[in-house]
Parts: sequence; structure tokens; C-alpha cells
Amino acid sequence: MVSPRGPPRARPMDMTTSGPLLPPYGVVVGVLLRFVVYLVTVLYRCNITQFCQPCICYAEKLFLRKDDNKIKNQVAPALCDLHCCKGGPIRNGLIGQKPPSINPERLKDFGEEDYLNGDVKTWEMKIVSRNEELLTDAVSRIPQSSSRTSLSSCNKLIRFEDISAAAFKIQCGVQKTPCMYSRLSKQYGMDIYLKKEFLQYTGSVKERGVLYLLTSLPQDQQRKGVIVASDSNFSMAVAYHASELRIPVFVIMSTSTSPARVKMCREYGAMVISYGTTAKDSQTHARRLAQENGYLYLEEEDSAVYLSGLGTMGLELYEQVPKLDAVIFPAGGHCGLLAGSAAALKHLNPHISVIGVESENFPVLQQSLKAGHPTEDQACSNHHFYGDVSGLCFGSNSLQLTGKLVDKVVAVREEDVLVSMLRLLEYERATVDAEGAIGLAALVAGKLPELKGKRVAIVICSGNVELHLLQQCIARALTLDNRVCRFSLVLPDCPGDTSKLLEILAREEARVLDIKQERTFVTSELFTVKVTCTVETRDKIHAAQLRSALLERYPTAAWTER
Repeated sequence: MVSPRGPPRARPMDMTTSGPLLPPYGVVVGVLLRFVVYLVTVLYRCNITQFCQPCICYAEKLFLRKDDNKIKNQVAPALCDLHCCKGGPIRNGLIGQKPPSINPERLKDFGEEDYLNGDVKTWEMKIVSRNEELLTDAVSRIPQSSSRTSLSSCNKLIRFEDISAAAFKIQCGVQKTPCMYSRLSKQYGMDIYLKKEFLQYTGSVKERGVLYLLTSLPQDQQRKGVIVASDSNFSMAVAYHASELRIPVFVIMSTSTSPARVKMCREYGAMVISYGTTAKDSQTHARRLAQENGYLYLEEEDSAVYLSGLGTMGLELYEQVPKLDAVIFPAGGHCGLLAGSAAALKHLNPHISVIGVESENFPVLQQSLKAGHPTEDQACSNHHFYGDVSGLCFGSNSLQLTGKLVDKVVAVREEDVLVSMLRLLEYERATVDAEGAIGLAALVAGKLPELKGKRVAIVICSGNVELHLLQQCIARALTLDNRVCRFSLVLPDCPGDTSKLLEILAREEARVLDIKQERTFVTSELFTVKVTCTVETRDKIHAAQLRSALLERYPTAAWTER
């Protein structure tokens, strides 16, 4: 019978047979297999760089596809490697490591190598174009002597290639700030986009020009250090970025500088020295220290390098908002942002209107354009409010660019600037200073009716306003906007008369902020009381309705004018 378990199994081989365990041809096959694996490994290691190089080249071409010329690195380390690769947590695209503390007793020793530990890196970038100067030539022409105190020797008109090189070089060091559609658009009858440059780490657009300026310095000068003498946004940007680049930085401020500014500058990493009672005294002291110690004295000038860095904001704005009709910039004496961004925008689209806005109290730019040269006879009596826009015109380079590329320059009142600060705080939750709000003030004042129905970008370039000044500005703006009103009237000093007044205010939906009664120093009849009320209203129409209701009931009511 056949077994139900299936066919019989094969008998196992006898493993006790004599002879070698593995036939000779098996040894040859094993050796060949090992040789093939080794050969494949060697070939892979040799060709891996050739395989990655086309990908790297393609990425570079993809990043620079909008430029007509090609940008090449002359030295291997890039700005991203310097800022983003080592040294602790990343903050604002930069190294979070705190630089070594500065000892005042070693003020003259900061040129020594032991402080920097040889950690300063520099690099160059070249613009390949036809029969044109290289951007690095502007920096190489700067005299390399310890007596040099400024960058005025590298002044020249900037080109679009200069701005493109600056954008590539500082891309890892500054924020790409948003440009957002504003809720103010319906109120002013146009599409308004706000470029929020006040969101930079130091609260100012000046970071763009300062970072490009510092990274373009020679390595020897980076070791020695830089020095500035002011409390402006420019000094704050120098203090921060020089510390992040491990460049020794000194800031000379007058004794009248706000303590908050001094504290902030020290927190950025600079050594702050209080000297003199005026800005001129601080500048003289800074120049003397620069000459004695070999530091580079920096001031906000219209050098090609600085203007190219500021012009990167125009490039960024053009990419963020398509089909722009006009861009509004703050102007004034320091018109580097206006000039540099105009050079970028007009190259990309000559049909974009570039408009500058300055104060009526000191129309420095308008007078300089009319005279054909920078004017120096304008004095600002309210520097703490206007900030950098209140300075003198600092160079013919930016003035020449402004006269050639800017379509219009308008002047606004101080009241319009205050109201625009209020509008930005209410509608955009943006706390800005006068320099940041002056662009919107042109629309508040109705100075640009030709922009109705168009697409307009407004540059909000600065947000460094001190708290006590902000409180005064907002209180004053509410009064100018008819949001806070005050009136006084004389009532009989009898029970119930004051309550009747409050009933009228409640009926008109006016909120009482303050009420005072004066009985002693009253020139009217006896047994009367003078009542002074401060109320909050919705707008100008609501304030007019309240005034009519009060005059109807109290004909002698006196309305406090603004």
C-alpha cells in the first residue's frame, strides 16, 4: 500500500566522504565577488562629487534666475555659513552666541588678535558684467590707514547689479519682512500694502545697509573695530550686527541720550560711552578715538555700499506685490532708503511711481532738489519726535539719485503724522514712530489724490518710539481726530443739575473720561459751579452732534478748541 504521507523522502547525502569541503571553482567565484564590490565602492566615492555638482549649479541658477548677470563667490565661506552654522542658537538668522565682554581698560587693545581669536571671516562677491566696475572695487579703493574715518571715498552711483549682490550677501542676516494688504484700503479708496520693515530685529530698515557695509569691510579693519557717535537707528543697527559678526563696536552717546536707548544699545553687544552734552561733542570724541586706536568711524552717508544694502528692500517689495502702481517712502534729509529702493524699482519697472514724504517744518529734500545741492541751513527743533528724517541732507549721491528717479516729493503737517500713527496702531496693531508713519500721513492729508483706485505700497520703516513719547503722541492724536473732546459750562450749585448733564451725555452715547467742578475761583454769579468735562466720541460727526445737543441745553457752554 502507498503511504498516506506522500512519496518517500530522498536519502540525505553522506557528509563523511573524503575530499575537499569546497570545490576549487568556488574559491575563485568568492574572490571575484569581493573584487567587484570593492571596485563599485571606489567608483561611487570618486563620482559622488561629480553627481552633486550639477545639482548645486542648478540651485544657484534657480536662485539668481531674475538677474541678467551671474554672481559668483570668490572665497568659499558664504554669509549663511558665518551666521547659521555654528556658535549656538539662531536668532534673527544670526548666531545667538554672545560676544566676549568688553573691558573699558582695554579700550586701545581691541586691534589685538587675542580678543577676536582669529574668528573673523570675510569674503568677496563679484558681479560679472560687460565693461563695468565691480562692486568690490568700491570697497578696495578705501584707504587702509588708521587715520581713515569714513566711507565717503567710495561714493558713486549704484547700479542694479550692486543691489542684487547686496541682496544675495545679506539674505541670511536680515528678516524678509511681510508686505500685507491693509484694512485701511477701504477708508482711503485704494489697495494699500504695508511693507513692515519695523519688524527687523532692531526695529529699523537701516539693518540692510549696515549689514552689507560691515560685511564689505576688509578683514584687517574688522579686527580693529568700528565706532559710531549717535543714538539713531543707524547706531543701533551697527551695534547689533557688528556684535553678531564679532567686530569690536563702540557707540559714543551724549549725556542727554535717553536711558532706554543706552540700555538697548548695550544689550545689542556694543560698548557705550557717554561723553559730552551735545551730539557734536560725541562725534568729536569718537573721531579722536578712531584716529588714536585705528577704529573705523562710521556715520550714515550715501556710499554706494550702504545705498545698495538699503535698495534690497525695493527688490523684496517688487517680488511680494505684483502689478504695483506706486510706492511711498519716508524722505527728509536721510533719503538713502528712498534713493536706493528707487534705483531697484525703476530698473525692474520704470512705470512704478516712487514718492517721497517729508515734514512741512523742515522740507530739506525739496529745498535741496530745488537748489541742486544739499542744504545745511535747516534746523529741526523736534528731533526726538521725527528721528532720522529730521537730519540734514547727507550727500550728493543720494540727492542725485532722488532727483533722477523719484517722481514726486510731498510735505505733510505734524498733525497728519500723529493721526497716521493712531491709524496704524488701531487698524494694523503696529507701534511705529514718526519716521515709520510719515508715508501714510500723505494719504491722511489727502496729498495724493491721483492714487485713488490704484495699488499702492507704503514703507513702514521704523518702530523705535519711546514709551513716554508714544503716550503723548496717542493722546494728542485722539484730540486731533475728534475722538477726545473737552468742554466747560456753568451750572447752578443745586442738587440734580450735574446729573442732568450726565443724562445728556449718556443719551448722546458719549463716554465721560474726566469731570471737574470748580466753586472757589469762579467769576460768575454766586452759588454756581464751573464744570469741565472730557469725553470720548466715535468720530468727527459724533462730536458735532454732541456739541449741538449741549449748546441747545446750555447756550453758554464753551468748547475747548484743539
